[in-house]
Amino acid sequence: MSNLLFTLNAILPIILPILLGYVLKRMHFFTDDFLKEANKLVFKILIPILLFSNLYMADLTQINWAFIGFAAGAILVLFAIGLGVVCFIPNRKQKGVILQASFRSNYAIIGIPLATMLGGEVAGAEASVVAAVSVPLFNILAVIALSIFDHEENQKISVKNILYKIVTNPLIIGVAAGLVVCGINMGIQAAGGNVAQFLDDYLAFIPSTISSLAKVSTPLALIVLGGRFEFKAVKALWRQLTISVSLRLIITPTIFLVIAYFLGFNGSTQFAILIALFATPIAVSSAPMAAQMGQDEELAGQIVVWTSALSAFSLFAIIMVCASLGIFAM
Repeated sequence: MSNLLFTLNAILPIILPILLGYVLKRMHFFTDDFLKEANKLVFKILIPILLFSNLYMADLTQINWAFIGFAAGAILVLFAIGLGVVCFIPNRKQKGVILQASFRSNYAIIGIPLATMLGGEVAGAEASVVAAVSVPLFNILAVIALSIFDHEENQKISVKNILYKIVTNPLIIGVAAGLVVCGINMGIQAAGGNVAQFLDDYLAFIPSTISSLAKVSTPLALIVLGGRFEFKAVKALWRQLTISVSLRLIITPTIFLVIAYFLGFNGSTQFAILIALFATPIAVSSAPMAAQMGQDEELAGQIVVWTSALSAFSLFAIIMVCASLGIFAM
């Protein structure tokens, strides 16, 4: 029972705001125009601020490069596996959306808190460092995934166009800005300064404002997602949803958690981070990104909802197996 409550406490904060948005839309509290503009606000302003907030004060000096290399390599392999899978998807506007499900987890929002709950404060701190590599990689690959199929089948892929979309993508800009400020902060610390203390003493409104806006991003994104959700679409999209949910919640964690275990990355701290990285549902930002880049936003939203809902059961199974192997002391 304690394991079930543990996973429900991790997932329900994602599901309930979606449900709220769905109910409010059916009560005509939202209009379609409002939801469209709110989706734009989330993608272009609020989620980039969230990503910046996660990175700008990170401590990158504690990086375990072997562990980071495994995680980054696994993400790239997952992208390649997803490319092979979507070759069998006929609708080009759905290919990139399904491809995201193969590699892109909700690491920043669900993963880091989940890692902390599983492995303690040490795992939480190391998970934040891993975010400095995984979050930029997730978002760069997401832009590529949604860009390589946005042309006609007989047209050549424009590398220039993909690079332009990467450098102008608001999520990438948020990540890049966070890493730049993080680098400056680390340089000042190496010279004996303390940026965090200076901000607290003289400019406390800056981190306070960033934190406040970052906290708004996820609840609003989930409420908007719920408002745009349509159950009637499930019947038409069940094949695509089955593929996407299987990739995100079953195939990906099974393959790479098993590999990690036998490679020796099986301590409670590292395994907590790997579960957060590979077994959590697809990132909430994947839906507004798909919408803003002209891909199948309905499918993207459905994937977020169903991977979030069903991950309560998949995470429960994974945690139980890990506990039985002695990785976590339950």
